Amino acid sequence: MGGASDLPPGFHFFPSDEELVVHFLHHKASLLPCQPDIVPTILLNHYDPWELNDKALQAGNQWYFFSHATQSRVTPNGYWSSICADEMVKSSGCNIGLKKTLVFSIGEPSEGIETNWIMHEYHLLDGRKESNNWVICRVFDSTCGSQANFHEEGMELSCLDEVFLSLDDYDEVSLSNN
Repeated sequence: MGGASDLPPGFHFFPSDEELVVHFLHHKASLLPCQPDIVPTILLNHYDPWELNDKALQAGNQWYFFSHATQSRVTPNGYWSSICADEMVKSSGCNIGLKKTLVFSIGEPSEGIETNWIMHEYHLLDGRKESNNWVICRVFDSTCGSQANFHEEGMELSCLDEVFLSLDDYDEVSLSNN
């Protein structure tokens, strides 16, 4: 299994929710080959989010990996907990997957301190037992911008771009007060 470096020059890995479910998760659950084979499998509860470098596929400020579905999302220093209602992932108007949004907290469950680490965990909805065993995850630090909203629009912003854009907003507010 390779990584993002196995992609040809100029290619970036920024899949939509639908692409993650259809082209990656479905293939993994069905034991079909996935080309390019760049998304690794890791055990979610063995790593805290800041330890994903060199273990998960990094694409910009996001990390991608397969894992086994589990009820307990406890890691060495904290835990993942759901922060909103699950969303349906659609393809050609049909529900094909489920997207869970979780936040990472440091400490013991129910006593932890919420961090800025967010995980989108994708599940298949085809009802086969083996499918429900696999998930594909997208993890990111929300202080640097998730880029999640830009997937649908085909745009991406780096952390530096976001800083410059926020400075532009500051200039507009300052100029209007003079």
